[in-house]
Amino acid sequence: MGSSMTHPRVTKAIFPVGGLGTRFLPATKAIPKEMLPVLDKPLIQYAVEEALASGIEEIIFVTGKGKTAIEDHFDRAFELETLLARSNPKALAALKKLQLPPGSVAYVRQQEPLGLGHAIWCARHLVRDEPFAVLLADDFILSERPPLAQLLEQHAQFGGHWATVMSVPPSDTSRYGILDIASQDGAIIKVKGLVEKPLPEKAPSTTAIVGRYILSPTIFPHLEAKISSTPTGEIQITDAIAASFATDPFYGLVFEGDRFDCGTLPGMFEATVAAARLRADLAGSLFTQDGMSVRNSFTR
Repeated sequence: MGSSMTHPRVTKAIFPVGGLGTRFLPATKAIPKEMLPVLDKPLIQYAVEEALASGIEEIIFVTGKGKTAIEDHFDRAFELETLLARSNPKALAALKKLQLPPGSVAYVRQQEPLGLGHAIWCARHLVRDEPFAVLLADDFILSERPPLAQLLEQHAQFGGHWATVMSVPPSDTSRYGILDIASQDGAIIKVKGLVEKPLPEKAPSTTAIVGRYILSPTIFPHLEAKISSTPTGEIQITDAIAASFATDPFYGLVFEGDRFDCGTLPGMFEATVAAARLRADLAGSLFTQDGMSVRNSFTR
């Protein structure tokens, strides 16, 4: 591990939301995939709430074509609020939770879907010289303590780059950035290398990065170099992190919580069921005490 000291507090978070969402067509033809709901809240709202609960003060959305619904979702809706004030105060209270402080939200456009590294690079002028968080809404995590807060606690003590990580089946390594592990101390992993989406036989481990990062602004020159050398290909954040190992240590944190890949239809279904089990207003009517579904058959 690095030296134990206090490092700059992270107050900004980037949300890359410029992807096309082709796995969920036709649902995502006109609706951003980040606006697909788990129960009664869209994926992006869960991620923003996690960031705010972790102490983040500035939200940066990296958007693309057809993503204005995300902007509208976090904006005021005066006509709806007026109606709800008279007819449904409970719904109004839920709506007001979406209102972020004035000046705390920024949107920047990613003109082409060129990968996560490119999306992060697009926000460089808003981040400037501060460490920052990155949250991927597709990685839906249920936990007692926000996974980003878990990361921030470690970053404050040790600095460097950080990511939440988990063990995956060997057959799934080709879907993730995989760690080449130098050492492990409890939940903290010191990383000596990264491989983006390796085949199982070439993967250095089965420990994968999932959905949350804390990055130093020193990552931007490495992203710039990747963009200059591969102007039309996908820019992977793992490549830029690996290129910065000489100056910035990289750690993985085995987080506490259950993660669901909501970039896939099975993952979205599993997340919805898991979230319903935690809701007092749903669990009693949908599940038995042992967690099995009450409604295990359909009648016409």
